[in-house]
Amino acid sequence: MPNANFQQRADALIRNLNETGQLKPFYEVESPMRPVVQVRGHGEVLVLCANNYLGLADHPEVIAAGIKGLQDYGAGTASVRFICGTLACHHDLESRIAKFVGTEAALSYVSCWNANEALFQTLVAADDAVLSDELNHASIIDGMRLMVKGVNKQVYRHSDLNQLEEQLKATQSAPCRWVVTDGVFSMEGDVCHLPQLVELCERYQALLIVDDSHGIGVLGKTGRGTPEHFDLFGKIDILTGTLGKSLGGAAGGYIAASRRTIEVLEQRGRPSLFSNALPATVAYSAGKAIEVVERHPEIVQRLHQNVRRFRDGLKQLGFDCHESPTAIIPIMIGDEAEAIRKSKRLFEMGIMIIGFGFPVVPRGQARLRLQVSAALSDEHIQRALDAFAKL
Repeated sequence: MPNANFQQRADALIRNLNETGQLKPFYEVESPMRPVVQVRGHGEVLVLCANNYLGLADHPEVIAAGIKGLQDYGAGTASVRFICGTLACHHDLESRIAKFVGTEAALSYVSCWNANEALFQTLVAADDAVLSDELNHASIIDGMRLMVKGVNKQVYRHSDLNQLEEQLKATQSAPCRWVVTDGVFSMEGDVCHLPQLVELCERYQALLIVDDSHGIGVLGKTGRGTPEHFDLFGKIDILTGTLGKSLGGAAGGYIAASRRTIEVLEQRGRPSLFSNALPATVAYSAGKAIEVVERHPEIVQRLHQNVRRFRDGLKQLGFDCHESPTAIIPIMIGDEAEAIRKSKRLFEMGIMIIGFGFPVVPRGQARLRLQVSAALSDEHIQRALDAFAKL
């Protein structure tokens, strides 16, 4: 029998969300993730809310690679890596990731959330100091909560380099100092001030961690992410990222760093020591996605063109879109119920864009988040802009 107190609490929460128009809809997609998908009970809709930035989620080569992984290795490892779960395709993928992002080595995980959980609890020691941007991704925030006791954890205002420098000065007695930031901030769509962050970390001998989940495949001439965008390729201490967005769209994440850092994570990181390895299907498909980007950098250029066209079109319609090279375009609404209402109205017009409210963003800062893909045609973009004109 369920606990009566919990049942009442759960009922009250869902009832309140429903009555106030804040209940989030969950649509059932009946086709591969591509610009236009089939939604059960509704029909075809144009997707502008996916992280499928390069349109590789249904790329024929990526699909074929995943099938080959299944044929070669089966459904999964049925074990953690150090026991019997490391496959040749894991090492192949990790070598390809390290080369693509400019580090000595890399380690794959079942998600970037899992990677960020491993990072802080494994590498940060008591008496260290960790300085984190206030708008960092939830996986960084939760990963930091797993750190050992005694860590000096501080949060600096979003991209406030002056406050960060003050914190670096105040923590100079710490054995190690770690500065952590998103490369691209997922809800804002802006980019970290990476050149200044690198300079500060070099000056104060701090280690820099960049989660580039929304930058990899998106920024830089060849899609190698935020470091390439700022001509700092190969100059970041630790990079984390996902394979579930630009690089195939399935699942998986990684930490890329020096070889010694990766060895420490292999030996002591609980998420990989106690959790199954990445399925071979994903290792194959993600590796193929990276190969496709390397062979066809014009895909990245197409994404950049689509981003510019979308931003220009929305500005002409009177929407306030801050300048950014990223594929994330937030449209601020404020009230959560209103954001969800506008999202539903767009959905009725065949455009899938989700309204974000608490707890994904702070209360009072609800928004629509539009995400651009290289797979969108000119006709797709015009169709979306026409819908925003009606909205």
